[in-house]
Amino acid sequence: MSKKSKRKDRRTANRVTVTAKAAAPAAGLPMNVAAIKAQPKDQFNPDYSNVVKDLKRIGSLAGLFIAILVILSFFLR
Repeated sequence: MSKKSKRKDRRTANRVTVTAKAAAPAAGLPMNVAAIKAQPKDQFNPDYSNVVKDLKRIGSLAGLFIAILVILSFFLR
């Protein structure tokens, strides 16, 4: 039973120290800038540049095919 209480104490002690470090503003910086810089760099930061390129290509191909169908409709009447 004593091992569980020691582990629990360590967890809460670590949370308090991490929170205190993140909440403390850096020297000379406003509080909101210090809070932004204190965030971990491993946060989710998606890059959608490939998705945007694919969507543009799909849109241009769809427009091309619709234009071809419209042109063909004039010849097939």
